[in-house]
Amino acid sequence: MLNINIGLIGYGGIGRVHAAAYRAIPFHYGLSADSIKVAGVATSRPETAGQAASEIGCDFYTTNYHDLLAREDIHAVDICTPNNSHYDIVLAAAAAGKHIYCEKPLAMNAGEAQAMAQAVESASVKGQLTFNFRFFPAIARAKQLISDGFLGEIFSFRGRYHRSSYISRDKALSWRLQQEFTGGGALFDLGSHILDLLYYLLGDFDSVYGTLDTLIKERPVAPGAAEKGRVDVDDIALLQARTCDGGLGTIEISRMGTGATNDLCVEIFGESGAIRFDLAEPAWLYVYDARDADSPLGGGRGFRKIETAGRYPGQRAPDWTMSPDFMRAHAECQYQFIKSIWEDRTPSPSFAEGAHVQQIMEAAQRSAKHLRWVELAEI
Repeated sequence: MLNINIGLIGYGGIGRVHAAAYRAIPFHYGLSADSIKVAGVATSRPETAGQAASEIGCDFYTTNYHDLLAREDIHAVDICTPNNSHYDIVLAAAAAGKHIYCEKPLAMNAGEAQAMAQAVESASVKGQLTFNFRFFPAIARAKQLISDGFLGEIFSFRGRYHRSSYISRDKALSWRLQQEFTGGGALFDLGSHILDLLYYLLGDFDSVYGTLDTLIKERPVAPGAAEKGRVDVDDIALLQARTCDGGLGTIEISRMGTGATNDLCVEIFGESGAIRFDLAEPAWLYVYDARDADSPLGGGRGFRKIETAGRYPGQRAPDWTMSPDFMRAHAECQYQFIKSIWEDRTPSPSFAEGAHVQQIMEAAQRSAKHLRWVELAEI
């Protein structure tokens, strides 16, 4: 088993999460401390690069990610930079023969995403997206139930991802609020997550009708500044969507969900059953079986809670009875990427899957602009 050295590109809040998760993986699976490590870091400024290296505990840091790509001791790169930089970094990393782990969303648009997926395939390197919400045991259980036909024909679905991170009008402009850096707002930032979960559970999407709106159209150009700048991405996205299998659903995405800290929920309704996952209860999957007797007086019908807790296959520590959390899901997502290198298999969520999510989001943007249903085949 090859020890894997990671080059981390970007070290904002999510970069810290990734660095911490890599450090945690050996404890979960009984691996040696040096089996997976961040061996170098690149940020945009010398002072932040040095501070990042100090926190991570690596000797090499730089302001030029190409320096990481040139190092023979770096086997893979982890991209934690704004969306508009992903394309160039991925193409350069693939050309350098590095495996690639990339934050969501994959790209600024579907064309970029498809080119990135092709570059990874042509270079014969592994490429995986950070869709960490897939990696809760309850979601794995939901996937297994659906694959086994528990729900029967799927009639409809509903997804929701609300946060309250932008409700204050005094919150300053940042790259996440500007089209040139992101490609989209709440739809790209939060929507990519909930759309990937539904895609993972239900399969390919066929068409989308989207409504996007910017609720606070101007913000201070800097914290406390009197000068205002324009917000040109969406704060909220409301979607209707149809899968290729005919299931019809609604998806709500908002960064203006007052009172919501991290409110993610998926519900799927089928001919013979239904399932529900709520991130607020990560140790449980709610399941309804329409085949249960409905008499007398309702019989045994009703949603019941299935205990999934922290049941990760192959886990040695800590105790599986502990509820999984955001950091554990990140660690598992990253571990599966590392395993795809060790086992020489296609990782998932792959860049090709990330490109499909990108198509869904672009179809929603086009729909909101033209006020009509948009098929993904148009993108």
